[in-house]
Amino acid sequence: MSEEHLRTALKSLQERFNLQPAEIQKYPPALLVPPEQIVAVCQALHDEFGFNFLADLTASDYWPEQAPRFHAVYNLYSHEHNVRLCLRVPLDGDTPTLPTVEAIYYNANWHERELFDMLGIDIAGHSDLRRLIMPADWVGHPLRKDYPLGYEEPQFTFNYDDIDRRKHKARYEEA
Repeated sequence: MSEEHLRTALKSLQERFNLQPAEIQKYPPALLVPPEQIVAVCQALHDEFGFNFLADLTASDYWPEQAPRFHAVYNLYSHEHNVRLCLRVPLDGDTPTLPTVEAIYYNANWHERELFDMLGIDIAGHSDLRRLIMPADWVGHPLRKDYPLGYEEPQFTFNYDDIDRRKHKARYEEA
């Protein structure tokens, strides 16, 4: 019953919105959705097929690729039918934008703020788009692949002496 419901939902969405399956992901079944259709697709899944829970919203960064640079990944769940479905939204460039789905899934508020904060994906129409994890004055988006990394070598028993010598050497050079 639940697998049949999922097949019906997938077929209906593919025909109505001219969507293609995502080849990247096999389970849960995934569809590629253009950014301008994400609200309509989510609304249809919620209202017509009972996908009443946004389980997760995240993104993948494919930098240095620019088209698409990101895939926003919406993981939806139907409690009634006990099935999962994934929507992948390709986004181009360094300043990607998505419309909000807050009106459909209330918990999208926090998920969308995290996308903005950590990956720099702008959410058009969001009710309170501000940083969620990083401080308000933070510059950059730490989960982007082009974000500069700091580096400090961890100390283990096999390299403790080398690291300790380097720290002391750096202190003497600074003085």
